[in-house]
Amino acid sequence: MKKLAICKPQRTSKNLGGKANNLILLEQFEVQVPQWVVIPKEIMLEQLPENLDSANVVDALDKLEVPQSIFSSMEVFFGPNYRNINYAVRSSAVDEDGNNHSFAGQFETKLNVNYDELSEKIIEVWKSVASNHVLSYRKENKLNNNYGMAVIIQEMIQADVSGVAFGMDPVSGNTSKKVISAVYGLGEGLVSGELNADNYTHSIDGISKNIAIKENAYYCSQNDSGISKLKVKQDDQVKEVLNEHQVVEISKLLDKLNLKTGKPQDIEFAYANGQLHLLQTRPITTSNSKTKEEYNLWDNSNIIESYPGITTPLTFTFISKMYEAVYKQLTKLLGVSKSQIIANDEVFKNTLGLVRGRVYYNLINWYKMLAMVPGYSLNAEYMETMMGVKESFDLGDQYTMSKTKAWFRTFAMLYNMIKQHIALPRNRRKFQKSLNVRLKNYRDFDFSKMSVAEIIDRYRKFESTLLKEWKAPLVNDFFSMIWFGMLKKEIEKLFPNESNLHNGLLCGSKDIISVQPIHRTFEITKMIKNDPIVYHLFENVSAKEIWAELTIGSHPQIYLAITKYLEDFGERCIGELKLETISYNHDPTLFVQLLKNYLANKVKPKNNQNNIEDKIRQEAEHQVYSKLKNRPFKKWWLKKLISKTRDLVSNRENLRYERTRAFGIVRSMFFSIGDLLKKQEVIQDASDIFYLELEEILELQELSNNEIITKVKKRKAEFAAYQLQEQPKERFFTYGNTFTDEYIYSDQKIEKPKADLQGIGCCPGQVKAKVQVVMDPKNVESLNGDILVTSSTDPGWVTLFPSASAIIVERGSLLSHSAIVSREMGIPCIVGVDGLLRSLKTGDEVLMDGNTGKITLLNKK
Repeated sequence: MKKLAICKPQRTSKNLGGKANNLILLEQFEVQVPQWVVIPKEIMLEQLPENLDSANVVDALDKLEVPQSIFSSMEVFFGPNYRNINYAVRSSAVDEDGNNHSFAGQFETKLNVNYDELSEKIIEVWKSVASNHVLSYRKENKLNNNYGMAVIIQEMIQADVSGVAFGMDPVSGNTSKKVISAVYGLGEGLVSGELNADNYTHSIDGISKNIAIKENAYYCSQNDSGISKLKVKQDDQVKEVLNEHQVVEISKLLDKLNLKTGKPQDIEFAYANGQLHLLQTRPITTSNSKTKEEYNLWDNSNIIESYPGITTPLTFTFISKMYEAVYKQLTKLLGVSKSQIIANDEVFKNTLGLVRGRVYYNLINWYKMLAMVPGYSLNAEYMETMMGVKESFDLGDQYTMSKTKAWFRTFAMLYNMIKQHIALPRNRRKFQKSLNVRLKNYRDFDFSKMSVAEIIDRYRKFESTLLKEWKAPLVNDFFSMIWFGMLKKEIEKLFPNESNLHNGLLCGSKDIISVQPIHRTFEITKMIKNDPIVYHLFENVSAKEIWAELTIGSHPQIYLAITKYLEDFGERCIGELKLETISYNHDPTLFVQLLKNYLANKVKPKNNQNNIEDKIRQEAEHQVYSKLKNRPFKKWWLKKLISKTRDLVSNRENLRYERTRAFGIVRSMFFSIGDLLKKQEVIQDASDIFYLELEEILELQELSNNEIITKVKKRKAEFAAYQLQEQPKERFFTYGNTFTDEYIYSDQKIEKPKADLQGIGCCPGQVKAKVQVVMDPKNVESLNGDILVTSSTDPGWVTLFPSASAIIVERGSLLSHSAIVSREMGIPCIVGVDGLLRSLKTGDEVLMDGNTGKITLLNKK
């Protein structure tokens, strides 16, 4: 019997894929579905070779053709006008939209396709079966590769409103609630997360609504194929896209589907001319998995400052081990018993997660560590507020203890911490002296002359030292948080309407190391400008040529100044805590290029003459002390509090640089191992070493050359694919460690941006200027007085700060690096602005207030 190229079966079949089978069921349930047909998977499979694998699949997919018999059958299903209809072309993979894995957003969908383009779009959908993110999804969910795909051709609905709806609350699992999200026009912007949507929850208590400002919408392009993004009329932007009758209608449909299928459903719907159309349905996969796996909450709003962008397997496994060790030390210092630390070993081992190559905090495990601390069970709410915990979790009885035991352990902890506080200045000096000696010894080693085994032996000894001697920075971090919190509270009591005065009091500490690289860089550029011959050299030749000239003895003063800078700050660079980062020490021409950029763009010190930071500090002190002139004891206490907070915050930043220096030594060792493996032709480039995990390197002798080559090749391809994918949301939940699209791109845990952008003011001052959004500072030579807008910064960004009129950062807190350094430089700064990058684009003009944290959009580009 001849196989049909397209069909509309009455019964489900594995050959039709999950999505087509669900459409068959919908029609059996007498639900309104746009006219559709399906191309069975055999039409694709019969064109592919039998022995198909990841090595030859791309070439095979390039040879696919759409049988002409498909088009000759279209009239049967879509009527005589089929050539004038526009269509949606959707995937229907065999394991798509199933009970366990939805593959949501993984395969291609082509909307509003005209008849003449159908063949091209069908092939594009077929090819998506082997895209990088689909292969990654299969790997993460331990699914075999399956290259067969059916394709649905469906009549395109010219939607007025579209949305998604859930037959239960997908977060809480409450089946008595229906959750609906809707936008104007097509659902494309909603599914991708690009557009703000109205959200409705329907339950026995009625309808609750969260109405968004909907500036844009997607509609079918008029007189053409494809879709267009259009501006929503001003009056419609704040109107509800669904009325109450429609919310109830969708809710009833969900009830019907839940009853018919026996499982809560996740649907996509559209309204056209008042008629509800159901486009597709699938089971809510999280409703099954959540009973088997623990609820996890992931957040990178702070750690992104240290580990921006893609982070390699070696860095991640290295820092995971560091975090495990240092937080075991900290909890021990805070009075957690050794037996409890051992019992919670898995908690400490899994404080971090690597999500599509990006580092995230596992907040549940951080919360568990907090819950171990004596005193938590006595005053959980206070400790959660102090530690900045936004969401509480029920941990059962595992972390509770009797009040008698809790009080005893709390007093023991307080006694121990008072001792640690008194000894802290001495312990900091002892730590830095010991670390300096050890770093000098390791800098003197020539790793290039050692074998792999010898370098690994050196690394093990260095790692042991690094983990054992890190007590002083941990204690300083803890007390800086405590004293900073007390200062903020005292100032808020005295000046309830002054939200940023405590930041002004911390300006102008000359001993913060993070600003020293800027001052030293300006000193070197001044030396260069004062020597016409050197200045001409920097203006006219490349950084590589300049460095070659300097290293042969030309211009010794400049060479000495640069080498001294590299000795002191050669590891201070963008992404400095990522081992794969090429630091200035590793490649001095990068620093030479920075000098060239400063000279070419005439970047100058901001505060040499005006001493803005000192002025801010003095004005804040005057304001505080004037109010306390008749309260001598209170004045004495405030002076003590300010002095102690300044000392701890400054040392917090400085001790973090010691971590950077230590990581620099580790970086040198692993690059040297990479160089050796490259010489042995095991890897193509020394940097390939960073695609191995730490334990794999430490046990390198156990791996064959072929195993190393295979691991590196596979992971490089994976991480290259991650680079091209949309960045996961800053906060999302999962059940277990399943990092699939439906979780990592969910907006459930993302706070909706307010009409006026609001953050945390870190350094006072008002600036009216255009913004420049910067995601990679290596691509920007100067901001030329624009306001720097970015998602996060690390210490390496500091060289870009002098050319900015102000700084606005989406992530971070009052103690983050950008906040501390901006205070020292007197640059108005705001951090922690929810929705910043969704709201501002390069060229927009804003008025920012570094005192109140308010940002007003004046002109949209």
